[in-house]
Amino acid sequence: MIAPEMLASDVASRELGIELLDLSPGRARVSMRVTASMVNGHAITHGGFVFALADTAFALACNSYDEPAVAARADIRFLRPTHEGDVLIADAVERARFGRNGIYDVAVSRDGEVVAEFRGDSRTIAPRQ
Repeated sequence: MIAPEMLASDVASRELGIELLDLSPGRARVSMRVTASMVNGHAITHGGFVFALADTAFALACNSYDEPAVAARADIRFLRPTHEGDVLIADAVERARFGRNGIYDVAVSRDGEVVAEFRGDSRTIAPRQ
């Protein structure tokens, strides 16, 4: 499993305070508390931070095997706003894995309510030399 080593080297996720809650083949769960530096001019969480949380869960899920994988495509739907102090949970689950490709869905929630839906396509790559 590549994901734990990858996360240990992920400075961006660490700086955002993203924490790994659960990891198994094809699945990952992470959390992040929204800080004052993550809100926009409307006093809601900047979408880029919600995306980064979902993307981290996606990256961990698609690297939960012995082959390194990267994002080939990703998109997000923002459903509800979140605010400073909220704890966001991102749950990633593998929908399909075939050849060098994978499809993953990530639900981002706050207090059990889904606030964003993310879908990512992964592609395995050659191991780093």
